[in-house]
Amino acid sequence: MTTARESPTDRAAGATPARRSGPVLLAEVAAHAGVSLATASRVLSGSRSVGEPHRGRVLAAAQELRYTPNAQAQAVARGASNVVGLIIHDVLDPYFSSIAGGVMRQVEERELVVFLASTHSDVDRELEFVQTMRSHRVRALIICGSRTTDRAHNERLAHELEGYAAAGGQAAVISQDRLGTHAVVPQNRTGARALARELCRLGHRRFAVLAGPRGLLTSRDRLTGFREGLTAEGVDVAGLQVLHGEFTREGGESLAAELIAAGPLPTCVFAVNDVMALGALAAFRSAGVRVPEDVSLAGFDDIGPLRDVVPSLTSVHLPLEEMGARAAQLALDTGPQSTSQAIKVHAEVVLRDSTRRLG
Repeated sequence: MTTARESPTDRAAGATPARRSGPVLLAEVAAHAGVSLATASRVLSGSRSVGEPHRGRVLAAAQELRYTPNAQAQAVARGASNVVGLIIHDVLDPYFSSIAGGVMRQVEERELVVFLASTHSDVDRELEFVQTMRSHRVRALIICGSRTTDRAHNERLAHELEGYAAAGGQAAVISQDRLGTHAVVPQNRTGARALARELCRLGHRRFAVLAGPRGLLTSRDRLTGFREGLTAEGVDVAGLQVLHGEFTREGGESLAAELIAAGPLPTCVFAVNDVMALGALAAFRSAGVRVPEDVSLAGFDDIGPLRDVVPSLTSVHLPLEEMGARAAQLALDTGPQSTSQAIKVHAEVVLRDSTRRLG
């Protein structure tokens, strides 16, 4: 999904690539013409700064692939904003910073700039940022963060995004497909289900889940999937311990301390994201609880900092940077009249040292 940066001399145009379903992306036009994304963008936005033969190759590729340019891209050529809005929950969270890195890579390829806003999981701030970016006519808008069960907020946000689209804007959401925009949808439920089954196959039967807020759909989906996996392996979920708290490292640490105090510990703890798992690991270490000798521990997301954790943390891998890059491509390279696409992202269980086999 990533696109290599162009060498000083544009590579020769290659053979026509196999087409997937859905609207043609600018990246496909660039690849077919053998030029960089930036070059293709300048040509198709109406700029005369690109000379022959590159200009002709881009126009020919666009015609052959039946590419429909984004109206917002045309607006940029007429002097409108060259800014792409990116709204995330927490810039310090490696999950969001990794996704932001993928977005920025795609944006920089097009010689645009990113306006980054952090909501700190406040739904009102999220709505305010969307309104602000809409008023500043950002070229594209990307929202990264779990949706909420707050129906009124979701309706207000969808209304703002409808107005943005009516003015020629294009938006993409990374999370659940609930706002009528393009969406990159990680398979949270499926991934958690697969994790539960793998942990059961290690011999575990007594589990606890450190879950996020009840109204957060990512947490809910992962908890639901985990329950489904346990049931599929014959585990009675009536005895499953579920503790709800903040979707943060501090939240995981607090919930793990609560679990320790309540005793006795289960054989395995699942934290619904990695930063909560890291907080839980700190709480276990402070209390003298060994991982995995006394309790196994697993997370979800497979964030970068896990490489430096001892013991290495079992997790469910998501291609975070690619998710950000894909969302940026959808928002920047598809025309405003295009049917919204929902791209499902596979989640893969990665077993590491923090979970041990029993018996």
